[in-house]
Amino acid sequence: MLEGLVAAIRQRQAILFAGAGVSMTVGLPSWSTLIEHIAQELEIDLTDFRGTDLNYLTLAEFYRLKQGSIGPLRSWMDRNWTIPEKALETSRVHELICKLDFPIIYTTNFDRNLENSYDLYGKDYVKIVNAKDVARIHEDVTQIVKYHGDFDDDGSIVIAETDYLERLSFESPLDIKFRSDALGKTILFIGYSMTDLNIRFLMHRLWKTWADSGYERDRPQSYVFMLRPNPVEQAVLEQWGLQVLTEKECKPEQALETFLAKLHKAVEEDPACP
Repeated sequence: MLEGLVAAIRQRQAILFAGAGVSMTVGLPSWSTLIEHIAQELEIDLTDFRGTDLNYLTLAEFYRLKQGSIGPLRSWMDRNWTIPEKALETSRVHELICKLDFPIIYTTNFDRNLENSYDLYGKDYVKIVNAKDVARIHEDVTQIVKYHGDFDDDGSIVIAETDYLERLSFESPLDIKFRSDALGKTILFIGYSMTDLNIRFLMHRLWKTWADSGYERDRPQSYVFMLRPNPVEQAVLEQWGLQVLTEKECKPEQALETFLAKLHKAVEEDPACP
């Protein structure tokens, strides 16, 4: 099942798309922690919203309206989502990502854990947050594309509801770059909950681009790793041309590391050997 993905990684024709699940392997807070912090700062009693669909996007939008900007929230996230180097040193997931040596990594995470991991293992990279950063791309140097922004630039952060709705046009500079990068390469999505409508929209748009081109059969295979098997999700994602990968015998908290370790081993093996 991994043969096509392994071959694409060896040929440097694979893109990694990494979500919050990657950062949570080193102890970063969940989105529920962010909701609790916003509620505390704005003196909102979350019990008043029990049983409703209040989510962090809407709450972050309310925060911006009340505070005038997202800046203070961004500062709190930066302080609380920064992982000490010693913690990164023990992260097998981050080590394996570095060793797999993807030419391009897209991430919707704001934190600097991927960049710090590359620094830790002495690997070169260029960070891309906006259009001007594209000019800094160098051949054979990994691109880490901060698809939803970076803590170093408040204006780049995509966290509130309006931010997400504006990105639905799929026409920002980073969206255009992604469409260009993705058309000819295999993509591996890891660290995402399939309830994330933003990432599902991205997957759907990628499929639609190929479907409308008339050359869908020539599309490189792409993959999504899921922590738990889910036949309903699998059927929908496969309809969009994504092959679902899981580690059925693993506990969810160990599944991503196990999968990446198997993938790295397969990439490192001599393809000429049986």
